Amino acid sequence: MHTNFYFLRQLASALETSLTGLRFMECFSQDRDEVVLVFAQAKGRLNYYKPFYIKATLRPDFSGLSFPETVRRARTNSVDLFEAISKFSEDDSPNPAFEKEGRVVIGVRSFLNERCLAILLEDNYAMVFKFFGNRPNLVAFYHNTVVELFNQRLVADYQLIFDTFDRPIDQSWDAFEKADFDHRKLFPTFGKIVNDWLSTEFQKQKLQPEQQWILIQDVVKQLESPIYYVTKLQYRPTLSLLPVGDILQEFSDPIAATNRFYGLYNGVDTFDREKGEILRVLDKRKKRAESLIDVNMQRLIAREEGASHEEMGHILMANLHDIQAVPGAKSPESVTLTDFYRDEPITIKLKPDLSPQKNAENFYRKSKNEKIEEEFLAAQVASREKEIEQIDQQKTDLAAINTLKELRRYSKLHNLQNEDGRNKGEISQLFKEAIVDNFRILIGRNARNNDLLTQKYAFKEDLWLHARDVSGSHVVIKYQAGKPFPKNVIERAAELAAWYSKRRTDSLCPVIVTPKKYVRKPKGLAEGQVIVEKEDIVMVVPKE
Repeated sequence: MHTNFYFLRQLASALETSLTGLRFMECFSQDRDEVVLVFAQAKGRLNYYKPFYIKATLRPDFSGLSFPETVRRARTNSVDLFEAISKFSEDDSPNPAFEKEGRVVIGVRSFLNERCLAILLEDNYAMVFKFFGNRPNLVAFYHNTVVELFNQRLVADYQLIFDTFDRPIDQSWDAFEKADFDHRKLFPTFGKIVNDWLSTEFQKQKLQPEQQWILIQDVVKQLESPIYYVTKLQYRPTLSLLPVGDILQEFSDPIAATNRFYGLYNGVDTFDREKGEILRVLDKRKKRAESLIDVNMQRLIAREEGASHEEMGHILMANLHDIQAVPGAKSPESVTLTDFYRDEPITIKLKPDLSPQKNAENFYRKSKNEKIEEEFLAAQVASREKEIEQIDQQKTDLAAINTLKELRRYSKLHNLQNEDGRNKGEISQLFKEAIVDNFRILIGRNARNNDLLTQKYAFKEDLWLHARDVSGSHVVIKYQAGKPFPKNVIERAAELAAWYSKRRTDSLCPVIVTPKKYVRKPKGLAEGQVIVEKEDIVMVVPKE
């Protein structure tokens, strides 16, 4: 569901026209993650006509609203909710003819730079739909205080304060400049579709910050008075404020657009949904492989430009007699010599505290690491090219599969389960997490969080990783019974350990890999510090 601030603001305006003056008659649920609100004109005691229904789906992986013409309430497995708000008590109602009728809707509003929508009721009550990432909820307020929740498990929602939902944000050019030209800090509710579109345009057009800002302003204008697009994006129905993907239908009314999208989304059968998920996984893997090939090729090409460390060592050794030391030092800070490989001058930076010959030896030592890295990068490119070939073949195979049973068999055989899926439980809230080939990788956030991960949430069979000789995040690959840790999973976890460390900018980083049983923390060590009794080392390129 498209729940960015701009869509919710326009939806609020449309709903206000439809709801204002109606009464909040009842609220019920027939599904753990779904709730129905009924608004209507009062006809008499416990009777109403012209109902307006709001059906809210509030799952961690999908949340949104629809506005069906009718909703059939089941006689069983149905529970009344928010009765204290939707019904008057006898003491509240001055007129017995209107006993237990709902409170009147006095308005609908959105909130500045926030993914929330509020239905305002008389007597200072409000029903707020909260679309916060994987924690959507329906929250009832009396003035500023939460009085009831739909999802009781989200206990932190009891601390919400109605008057603090608005988030004023400086969205000027100066603020964009101060944010290092990261538009997401200024427009936090753009959502994935808008952010992905902008990032693609920035790269495709190679826009400078001033040009990016002009494009951002154009997008904001479009979001403020949009056409609503029901489209197919990444193999699934999507509601968008931008014309992206395979557009199925256009709307000018946000309620009609939402209903159409909702119908399409729920109308996708199990086979199409699972096949789409698998294809998204393959597209993600292919994009990641292509990105790694591009990065590694650029590094290889950069090494071919200019003199290598070995060549600079040879040039220094051939010109030792021409290098004049600065008084009091063994070598000058730099020296310009003839590059006899290319027949042109070359300026070589030296370490003044070393002799010219020792500087040459230093370049020879670096050249050995350089060759190791070149071999590693070349092997990475070859591996990723092979992976892309395999992905293309798998997509061809999937096109010929027409039954759910065959699809699931193929998916299991080739490890194509959704690697985008995330565990929404306690662990995922405590640590950063990645899923690679169904193996969970947990990443500590800071020194204290590292201790929590290693000491309480990692077990002896888990694999533990850390960038060698520098501070950084503890990384844990969770063990799966009877399954060895795949090489590509270890490599990906090592890339993350390197990235979340002080070696992030290194071209190649050594990473410790060891079973958790060889990691211990004696008393007296500082937060995040441990002793590793046995270790292997893998060399990787730091990768977020």
